[in-house]
Amino acid sequence: MSNPPQDAGIPVLTEIIPATATAAPVPAAAPSTTPAASSAPLTEEHDAEPVPDAARAAAEDERWERLEREVREKVLYQLLERIDFVLEQRVRDSLADVLQTAVEKLASEIQGGLQVAMKDMVTRAVAQEITRLQATKK
Repeated sequence: MSNPPQDAGIPVLTEIIPATATAAPVPAAAPSTTPAASSAPLTEEHDAEPVPDAARAAAEDERWERLEREVREKVLYQLLERIDFVLEQRVRDSLADVLQTAVEKLASEIQGGLQVAMKDMVTRAVAQEITRLQATKK
């Protein structure tokens, strides 16, 4: 009995994620490495600089969370579409194995019963023939 691949209709991740979503994220601006900038005390000008980076990072995180949610929903939807078929195939395969075992056992029992019945019939036929021959001899 050959089993078809169970995941033939299940999509791979590259079929679900749109090509634009797999593009590399925009790198954040590199911090200034000049000695004056690194040793200067933080002022309002410097405090304002991380806010766009933080906002960009938050937006990027939100984008990735949305993408993850969309991928999860698409995979779940496609799996739900295939679940009936896969379940039916597994039930059929299991039933086929159970039925094959039952048929083999039944055939074995029938063969044993036939052997006993044939032996009884031959024994009775031989006994009747002996009785008939003995009756004709007298």
